[in-house]
Amino acid sequence: MALIIACTLIVLASAWIVKRRYQAVRQLPLPPGPPGRWLLGNTLPKSYAPFQFAKWTEKYGPVFTLKQGPRIFVIIGRHQAAVDIMEKEGASLADRPRSIAAHETLSDGLRILLEGSGERLRRLRRVLHAGLQPKVAETYEPIQIRNAKNVVLDILNDPKNHQKHAMRYAASVVMTFTYGKTTPTSYMDPEVISVNKSLARFGRAVKPGTYLVDTYPILRFVPGYLSQLKAWHQEELALFNGQLDVVRRQMDEGTARPSFAKFILEHQKQYQLEDKELAYVAGGMFGAGSDTTASAITIMMMAATIHTDAQARVQEELDNVVGCSRLPTFSDQEMLPQVTAFMLESLRWRPVSLGGFAHRATKDIIWKNYIIPEGATVVGNHWAIANDPEVFPEPHEFNPQRWIDDTGHVRDDLRFFAYGFGRRVCPGQHVANRSLFINTALILWAFRLSENPAAKIDTLAFSDTANIHAAPFEICLEKRMDESVIRELCTSGAFV
Repeated sequence: MALIIACTLIVLASAWIVKRRYQAVRQLPLPPGPPGRWLLGNTLPKSYAPFQFAKWTEKYGPVFTLKQGPRIFVIIGRHQAAVDIMEKEGASLADRPRSIAAHETLSDGLRILLEGSGERLRRLRRVLHAGLQPKVAETYEPIQIRNAKNVVLDILNDPKNHQKHAMRYAASVVMTFTYGKTTPTSYMDPEVISVNKSLARFGRAVKPGTYLVDTYPILRFVPGYLSQLKAWHQEELALFNGQLDVVRRQMDEGTARPSFAKFILEHQKQYQLEDKELAYVAGGMFGAGSDTTASAITIMMMAATIHTDAQARVQEELDNVVGCSRLPTFSDQEMLPQVTAFMLESLRWRPVSLGGFAHRATKDIIWKNYIIPEGATVVGNHWAIANDPEVFPEPHEFNPQRWIDDTGHVRDDLRFFAYGFGRRVCPGQHVANRSLFINTALILWAFRLSENPAAKIDTLAFSDTANIHAAPFEICLEKRMDESVIRELCTSGAFV
């Protein structure tokens, strides 16, 4: 009897302690933030929110809070806070906030980028990992170098359209390994135009504040309010299904080339994928991979054009390691730390995902005596983190040498979260990094880039979308060797 009483007392005491701790946690304040209006809360920036968030980071600290109606937003703007919260608490931030406009309506709940945590997310990420893990990413290198050669040839033939050449590269590479396309994709291909239109719609819909229904869900019952998004979904689904149907027919005919689409069709039962999920997994890979890679290559070229001293350092390394008798390849990467450093600094200097994508806390998170409550929307603001002076001294300077250690190698103790955080990090990062490396190496091997004094580049002129795109800008491109040499080396083994 005494033992039963003792056990009961222990259980009651434990419950009391847990309750007291919970109450203490709930009494912790939210991170500070700008004052809002009673009931309505804060007004979110209508345009270029990451820049305003960066200003509020300077004023309110590395982590600050916004409120909009019943929703709580916690914005992270410094590197260490991102490590402490987004990385170390990654299991509690693997979820996404509910998105009625972009996810439930425009994407019919099928877009993996916005999928909430749970078994379905794990299942979808497993299939993406199978097609994008580092060992598989290596097998795409021949596709990437072949198309990177075509970028150089495209620039020789039409230097004014350098941004479109980056778009062609990205579309062609991703279309090839996603759907097995055998000829180079043009940025004027109808399917590419359709995908880019779809991406632009999604980029607008996912931006916080675009649709009030995400703050006030009752609006989804207003007749006609979401009809445009529903119509766009039908267009998007037809596009993705159409691409997959081509691969199905090729498989029936025995002519299908190796591709991610072929792989998921062959393993549909193993990964428990429904037909709609198949279409969106493949379509999402093409859309996201093409969009971000084209932007990253363009930003790299902008950086080289503005920062000619940094460009010259890369070219000196290329001359010493590669020379003029052959092209740089992936096998040269360990001997080309300046190329890698230039690539990494480009990703930090102008992050492709300027504001990052929102996460949702699935439990209370404590950070420095503040509480990030369960259910809060948590955003790692890439722009502010990239400009953290404690981790990136003189952050507004483009300085690839910050990535090089005292021995001349690429540092392994410095990181920028270009591809997201924690368990929601982009599974395509290994493919994307290879694309950016080989294009940096080949373009700077072939050309000297400079700014036209009569057409100064605004390096902050970007689209106000989830993944940014630079406004059109001019580059003066000078060939670094005889054009016939460049053409001969780039034509060898390339689609032209």
